[in-house]
Amino acid sequence: MTVTATSVDESDRLRPRPASGPWRARLVRLVPAAAAALSGVLLYVSFPPRALWWLALPAFAVLGWVLRGRGWKAALGLGYLFGLGFLLPLLVWTGVEVGAGPWLALVAVEAVFVALVGAGIAAVSRLPAWPLWAAAVWIAGEAVRARVPFRGFPWGKIAFGQADGVFLPLAAVGGTPVLGFAVVLCGFGLCETVRLAVEGRRTRAVRRPAAAVALLSVAVPVVGAVAARPLVSDKAENGTATVAVIQGNVPRSGLEFNAQRRAVLDYHARETARLAEAVKAGKVPRPDFVLWPENSSDVDPFANADARAVINRAAREVGVPVSVGAVVERDGKLLNEQVLWDPVQGPVQTYDKRQVQPFGEYLPLRSLLGVINKNWTTMVRQDFSRGTKPGVFDVEGTKIGLATCYEAAFDWAVRDTVTDGAQMISVPSNNATFDRSEMTYQQLAMSRIRAVEHSRTVTVPVTSGVSAVIMPDGRITQKTGMFVPAYLVQKVPLRSSKTPATELGVLPEIALVLVAAGGLGWAVGAGLRGRRAGEA
Repeated sequence: MTVTATSVDESDRLRPRPASGPWRARLVRLVPAAAAALSGVLLYVSFPPRALWWLALPAFAVLGWVLRGRGWKAALGLGYLFGLGFLLPLLVWTGVEVGAGPWLALVAVEAVFVALVGAGIAAVSRLPAWPLWAAAVWIAGEAVRARVPFRGFPWGKIAFGQADGVFLPLAAVGGTPVLGFAVVLCGFGLCETVRLAVEGRRTRAVRRPAAAVALLSVAVPVVGAVAARPLVSDKAENGTATVAVIQGNVPRSGLEFNAQRRAVLDYHARETARLAEAVKAGKVPRPDFVLWPENSSDVDPFANADARAVINRAAREVGVPVSVGAVVERDGKLLNEQVLWDPVQGPVQTYDKRQVQPFGEYLPLRSLLGVINKNWTTMVRQDFSRGTKPGVFDVEGTKIGLATCYEAAFDWAVRDTVTDGAQMISVPSNNATFDRSEMTYQQLAMSRIRAVEHSRTVTVPVTSGVSAVIMPDGRITQKTGMFVPAYLVQKVPLRSSKTPATELGVLPEIALVLVAAGGLGWAVGAGLRGRRAGEA
C-alpha cells in the first residue's frame, strides 16, 4: 500500500476559508462612490464664507479620477453623488424657513444636471487632451442649469466660489464661463498630471504629448489669470461719487418679517435720519445719493399715504435722492420695484425686477402644487410680474445700474445695465428670510465677481446684512454685520470703459458649449467606430 503525503501548503490551500472575497469586492466598488460624494463636499467647502477657493482644484481632480474611463450608467450615478455632496450643504439655506422638503427637492433636481455632466465627462475622458473637453462639458452643464427649468438657477457656478482666488481676473476676460472653465480645467489637468506621473513610475516610460497637455492644462489657466491682471483696475474714469448704503434691519428674521412691513420701512427711515445727523455734524461727507435695499418698503408708497410721507421725510432730511426698494401694485400687476425718490419732486425714476424668483416671488405650476399642498399656494398668494427694461438710474449725470438681489446670479441681468451706460452697479437685496445662513455671503461673493467682470464699483444694500461697498477690483472696502442697523458712506470711482467680458457677452459661453459638443460628438463617434470594428 502506497501512502502519498500532502504538503502543508497544499493542505492550507484546500482548507475552506471565510468568503471574504465578495465583501472586499463590494468595499472596493464603494470607493468611487464615496470619493465622488466627498469631492462634492470638498467643492462646497471652497465656497464662501470660507476663503478656501483652492479646494476646488483637488475637488475636480478627484472627480476626474472617479469618472475617467467609466461607462455612462456608472458616470451618471457618480455624477449625481458629486452633485449631492456639493449642493446639499451649499443650498441648505433654502429650507431655513420653509422646511427640508423644498430644499431636498431643489437639490434632487439640480443634481440631475450634474449627473448628466458626469456622463459627458466620462465620455470625453477617453479622448486626447481630455481635461480640455471635460472642463468645457462642465461649463455647458452650468449654461443649461442657468436657463432651465423656470428660467434657470445658476447658484453654485464655479466662478462664484473664486472671489478670493488667483483666477479672479479672468472674470474680466470672459465672465463667469471663462473663470469657471479655468478652475475646472486646472483641476482636471492636476488629475491627469498625477495619473501620468504614477503611470510613468510604474512603467518607467513617459508619454510626452500627454504629459505636455496635462501640464499645460494646469499652467495655462494660471498664466492667463496673471496676464489678465491689467484688466482689473479701480481707477476713476468719470470722476467719483459719494454713495451712502442704508441697512435698516428688520424686527425679526424669517418669513415673519413680512408681517412687520411698516416697521421695516420705519427702520430704514430712522437709519437715514441718523445718517443725516452725522452729515450735519461733519462726521461723514454728504452723499450724492442714498441706496436702500430691496423690500425696504413693502408698503406701497404710491397707494399708501403714510408710507409716502415716511419716504418723503427721509429724503428731505438727508437732502439727496434715495433709491427705495418697494413692493408696488400697478395696473393689476405686483412689482418688485426700485424707486428713485427725489427730496423735492418725489418718485422720478423706477426699475422693475426682471428675473423674479420661482417659488419665492412667483409660483410655477400653481394649480398642481395647490393639489399637493395648499400651504404652498398661500405662501405666494400673488405672482410678481417681470419688468422688461434694464435698470439704470441717472442721478445728476451719475448712472447707477440696478440688479435686484436674485438677478446678481444671472450674467445677462448685470451685463445689460453696463451696456446701457451704468458707471457703477447696485445690488439691493433682502436676505432676512434666510436668517444667519451662508446665503448672504454666497450672494456677496457674486457681487464681487460682477465688480471685476465689468470693472465697476458694486454696492450691496441689504435689509439685514451683510451690506457692503465693493471696488472694481473685487475688494470689499466696507461692510456691515448681520441683523444690525448701519449705514456706509464712501467715495467710489465711476467708470465707463468696458471689459472684454462686457463686450463679448454670451459669446465665450457659446464657444465653450460648442467645444463641449465637439468633444462629445468625437467621443460618441469613436465609440461607434470601435464597436463596429469589434463586431467585424
